[in-house]
Amino acid sequence: MCKKSGRNPYFCIQQSQIAMTVKEKIDQLRAELHRHNYNYYVLNAPEISDKEFDDKMRELQDLEKEHPEYQDENSPTMRVGSDINKNFTQVVHKYPMLSLGNTYSESEVTDFYDRVKKALNEDFEICCELKYDGTSISLTYEDGKLLRAVTRGDGEKGDDVTDNVKTIRSIPLVLHGDYPQLFEIRGEILMPWVVFEELNREKEAREEALFANPRNAASGTLKLQNSSVVASRKLDAYLYYLLGEELPCDGHYENLQKAAGWGFKISDHMKKAHSLEEIFEYIRYWDTERKNLPVATDGIVLKVNSMRQQKNLGFTAKSPRWAIAYKFQAERALTRLNVITYRVGRTGAVTPVANLDPVQLSGTIVKRASLHNADIIEGLDLHIGDMVYVEKGGEIIPKITGVDKDARGMLIGEKVKFITRCPECGSKLIRYEGEAAHYCPNETACPPQIKGKIEHFISRKAMNIDGLGPETVDMFYRLELIKNTADLYQLKADDIKNLDRMGEKSAENIIKGIEASREVPFERVLFALGISFVGETVAKKIAKSFNTIEELEEADLEKLISIDEIGEKIAQSILAYFSNPSNRELIERLKVAGLQLYRKEEDLSGYTDKLAGQSIVISGVFAHHSRDEYKELIEKNSGKNVGSISAKTSFILAGDNMGPSKLEKAQKLGIKIMSEDEFLTLIS
Repeated sequence: MCKKSGRNPYFCIQQSQIAMTVKEKIDQLRAELHRHNYNYYVLNAPEISDKEFDDKMRELQDLEKEHPEYQDENSPTMRVGSDINKNFTQVVHKYPMLSLGNTYSESEVTDFYDRVKKALNEDFEICCELKYDGTSISLTYEDGKLLRAVTRGDGEKGDDVTDNVKTIRSIPLVLHGDYPQLFEIRGEILMPWVVFEELNREKEAREEALFANPRNAASGTLKLQNSSVVASRKLDAYLYYLLGEELPCDGHYENLQKAAGWGFKISDHMKKAHSLEEIFEYIRYWDTERKNLPVATDGIVLKVNSMRQQKNLGFTAKSPRWAIAYKFQAERALTRLNVITYRVGRTGAVTPVANLDPVQLSGTIVKRASLHNADIIEGLDLHIGDMVYVEKGGEIIPKITGVDKDARGMLIGEKVKFITRCPECGSKLIRYEGEAAHYCPNETACPPQIKGKIEHFISRKAMNIDGLGPETVDMFYRLELIKNTADLYQLKADDIKNLDRMGEKSAENIIKGIEASREVPFERVLFALGISFVGETVAKKIAKSFNTIEELEEADLEKLISIDEIGEKIAQSILAYFSNPSNRELIERLKVAGLQLYRKEEDLSGYTDKLAGQSIVISGVFAHHSRDEYKELIEKNSGKNVGSISAKTSFILAGDNMGPSKLEKAQKLGIKIMSEDEFLTLIS
């Protein structure tokens, strides 16, 4: 008898053979469907009819349903999606997803090229690519299978949208060929023009609001909770950047050609350029030809091809130094200016907004355009009723770029003059020396400023309080549940669960999010306070220079401007913030609420004073670390990074190919030149 079943041994052997046959059949169908899927959606070269494909898919679905023991998260059947609702979880990016710097002219491209040439001081290639106008995605593969798909988010972390991405048929679930064991590939998820137009026709028939453009449609679709709806939207994807510890080539272009062989959809329109003229030829060709593509593009991306050279060029706080985006010239439209309204931001800055006759521009209907400030209005010589030129360019909000003065008639309205009082609270507006904007100084009692500060406080990069958004903040403020950020920590679930569109579960999630924010580190709390001109980078610098909020409160101008990247403008803003009794009272309440208004011991670990008082210039190409990593090491050891050589420079950290002008100046001033190895020994 069979020990496991108690049945006849021959019967057990027979059952095992049947099970093996089923497993083999399932594996065979999966392999076939993966191959046919790749042929159809990536190569555009189908080998079988749609009916044959559907028949194989149904057969596989039936077998998987009958034999759940053979479940596979990367089966082709996962592409149909599920109707199960679920919340997205956030995942930290292994490599931050930074945005690219934008250029709009050939002269700016030339400047980028010259900067790279000067910094590298060796031959280099530029990879030219189309800039697809979709939503960014990061895909991680392990052992040839899709492990995780994460949105860009705030660049440091994003939402896990793996189930939705599996429905996109141009993204492989299983790879073929000689791929690395673990790697990440990034790209753009897009909605093709034909799908976008069909979707909007359907929405129009149902009298629903239309999508503004394919980018918004793709982004909104990817964040749907129902992956079966995502599957029906027929999204596409192009992959454009490979990351990992064991990439096959040093060349970015060559890596993508390898990735195409593993099953990824890589653009056929990439090209390596060896000169500025070749870059400009590529840009000029695609400025026209892009209009014939099946998906939206809004520019060209230029990348240094060598991964080694990319590493040595490093990053700024927001973008890589080895890549830049060239944005195509914006479309322009002519329409009528009807009235100017004014919007007050969280910092008190007052922005004029032009309200226009609706006009079609870059695929969207434009009704409003930014005028930025009083100087722009004066420079345009605007009158109500003017026919104005509107451009969208790289901005989300269109802007007025000119006036058709020849179209002015007898019925033209009065000249536009900037307001003198806040449209929200009536306070007299002020304009700081050297500033283009007008400000409402009533920061503690002007409603838009109060709500704006709260919205900034709860945002992802600040306190990251889940469940709260602008609409909820507005409702809480109107109902006088909150008047400032400290009031958030007084809220109870019972206070809000019966409010409009709230409910018990939503109320509990908000309170949990508020509770969790008490663990946010000092540097992000400083950023969350919303002090004018104190962004993320400056907040990090401050947090490294002061152990507690009390130390910062008592700092004088001299102490503040001694901190790297803090000039007098930022220092004066910090002093003004803490001189306001209302702000000091708010800080005290946040302390009582338990926020991290001090550096923890773990925040201090790894810091030394080995380079205290020393100003260091970095120059050349390095072998062990990138420039950015060396800058961080200098800061961690209390040194100061400076960009140019002077008599005050302590030493130069020099790699290979140090610029000859810097070398000459260092020798002339008698500045010490230190190698990588010497530097690492010094701080070890």
